[in-house]
Amino acid sequence: MEHLLVLVRHGQSEWNLKNLFTGWKDPGLTEKGVAEARAAGGKLRDLKLAFDVAYTSDLSRAQNTLKLILEELGQEGLETIRDQALNERDYGDLTGMNKDEAREKFGEEQVHVWRRSFDVPPPGGESLKMTAERVLPYYRSEILPQVIAGKRVIVAAHGNSLRALVMELEGLSPDEILKRELATGAPIVYRLTDEGKVASVQDLAD
Repeated sequence: MEHLLVLVRHGQSEWNLKNLFTGWKDPGLTEKGVAEARAAGGKLRDLKLAFDVAYTSDLSRAQNTLKLILEELGQEGLETIRDQALNERDYGDLTGMNKDEAREKFGEEQVHVWRRSFDVPPPGGESLKMTAERVLPYYRSEILPQVIAGKRVIVAAHGNSLRALVMELEGLSPDEILKRELATGAPIVYRLTDEGKVASVQDLAD
């Protein structure tokens, strides 16, 4: 029985382009983001992959990325489950702020700590640890059982919600996952064992 799980970060958003902290805000995809999503679908089509169920977040940039991928695969009607458990990390008071302006206001070192420490949240927001604490229970209870049952699953979400999943799947430490960059619109193809462990991984980033 095949145990297929594909993770893909949404294509470039309007706020990615402007270098803003986005979090739970809901900007759309740029033209480049749309192209990245279509290219992701093309890569999966070239691998002759198809899916039985899709998961995405409550935010339109992930939903639209998934929609474009499924169009490329000819799977527009695929069952799709949306849940805010898969939303991006909440950046709290930093949300909507330009990253360079944040460094000027709070200092380079403080912003670096907020962005790149595992368990220090920005004011009013979530750390990566807190993000993982909502993503991973959802994965274990909702997504993993589908994969184990033989369903081919695709998850379209965000840099940090997907980092939490990659950390779990690949058994990475907090330090290791913080160094892991996930490209926009680049699928990661996992094949799992009957127990849900990673048998192989293929990163389709260019």
